[in-house]
Amino acid sequence: MKKSILFASLLCLSISSQAQKLPNYVIHYNQSFNGNTSARQNTVVVYANEKETFVSSEKELKGQLAAPYERVVVDRSAGNTLLKIAKLKDGALILMRDSLALSRQKFNATNETKTILGYPCKKVETSVNSNKMEVWYTDQLGVKGAPAELGQDLGLVLEIIRNGNTRTFATKIEKVKAIPDQLKLKGNEKRYDELSYKDLIWKNRFIQIPIFQKERIRFSDDVKSDSILRFANGTVIVKKVKIPRIKASDQVFVQLVEQSKGDAYDRTGSVFIIPAEKSQSFLDGMKNGMATLPQYENGNGKTYQGVVQTESFEPIVELMRFFTPFGVKQFNYLQLKDKVWQDSVLYRQDVSELAGMLSEQEVYIGTFIGNYDKNGHEVSVELTIHPGFDGGSKGDLKKTKSLFTTTNVMEMGGQEYGSMFDKDKGVTVSFHLDQDAKNVQLRYITTGHGGWGNGDEFVPKENRIFLNDSLLFKYTPWRNDCGSYRLSNPASGNFATGLSSSDLSRSNWCPGTVTPPIYIDLGDLKAGNYTMQVQIPQGAPEGTSFSSWNVTGTLLFD
Repeated sequence: MKKSILFASLLCLSISSQAQKLPNYVIHYNQSFNGNTSARQNTVVVYANEKETFVSSEKELKGQLAAPYERVVVDRSAGNTLLKIAKLKDGALILMRDSLALSRQKFNATNETKTILGYPCKKVETSVNSNKMEVWYTDQLGVKGAPAELGQDLGLVLEIIRNGNTRTFATKIEKVKAIPDQLKLKGNEKRYDELSYKDLIWKNRFIQIPIFQKERIRFSDDVKSDSILRFANGTVIVKKVKIPRIKASDQVFVQLVEQSKGDAYDRTGSVFIIPAEKSQSFLDGMKNGMATLPQYENGNGKTYQGVVQTESFEPIVELMRFFTPFGVKQFNYLQLKDKVWQDSVLYRQDVSELAGMLSEQEVYIGTFIGNYDKNGHEVSVELTIHPGFDGGSKGDLKKTKSLFTTTNVMEMGGQEYGSMFDKDKGVTVSFHLDQDAKNVQLRYITTGHGGWGNGDEFVPKENRIFLNDSLLFKYTPWRNDCGSYRLSNPASGNFATGLSSSDLSRSNWCPGTVTPPIYIDLGDLKAGNYTMQVQIPQGAPEGTSFSSWNVTGTLLFD
């Protein structure tokens, strides 16, 4: 009996000793594109034994990798369970576990073989998101692993070729005593489902600056007084926002999501900055009355408030001009055969050229939708700052100077429509450059509005821009793709011709879209005084219907 116990003990000791001596390998991988290998790449490092595989990188192992980053782990003793572990910027560790991921990978075997680093390899093929993948693996080492999730259950993958031009290949295979402890689970990882895990990593890669969250823009005498400033009977909302440092290599986006809550019509909208460097700002006019702002006249008997810069005032700068569709969401019950209406409209635009107005500043950012509906619209607005691909801060941010904005965001607060183009003077603004400016551009947004038939909304009109009385640029802004956005316009009127109102071509805008700026090169300008003029052959009024133009001009320069 004692001999049996002794034998069993020796057997267990032998098995335990063998388990401890399972071979561990470390494999290094590089990547090339069209045969060129970058010297600056972050080498993929894979540790593998019979029971587990860890996919990491050289920079992670050296503590040089900036969060967020993730590693892949395969627990082969638990039915080939795939684990993804990510480290976020705040140091938190998050985990996603998938026991079926590897079994869902399907490969087509081939008869091709070759030797890689002295090991005979077989080739299989598959497709990932329409990318052709060629995978070379060996089963000679008794372990499984790969430089990514793909192919983890084949054998030891030593080469992956995507679309014939991107190659990930092993450069070195070594035996090691153990897998580094820093790669193993710590036990404090918070577990998430796959979508939540991916979303956390994605949002950790950039900076989100929420401005408005499901705020109502509506015309009402009953306007709440809260942390958000509300003007023009609630059709304009404004908030002071603190912006972190933005590097020259970063990209900045403004995003707005809109739904109708009662208004069925297409409306002009704007997300804008209120410059506050001069003694008087547009915000002063919003608080004290638009008549307190500098007045502009073109000789037609009207006065236009706060539209051009002066020595003591700068008009608003439009980050994004957008147009609501006909009643998205609220009027989705107006069904048509084969039409599935959108639930909301997402507007998103790159505004990196205006980063100089935002970086390390507290700025007032506003949103306007012109409407007379008591229920109006609901919007969510945010800025996002995305790091440059090189991670650097090359150069300086562009300087800016706001010259003119005729978009009457205070429409319901008494600000005049941009109808000053009925005279040759149009919009004329004088400005001064304190020092020489290089690579000067005019960031110009223009849209025509008003009337049926002969109104400028539906009639192409040439825009002419002059600098010091010399014609600088001319073009005819027009959009003929409005029918592409029909599914955002459930309440759009339909005509006997078979067209919808939202289908009709317009002067540089469509219901449910953004109107992006154009950039007009001015070259290098010396310090001194300048005059800029915008002329548009605005149509004459027809009864109670009149035409107007919303134009914005901002100088960008080095």
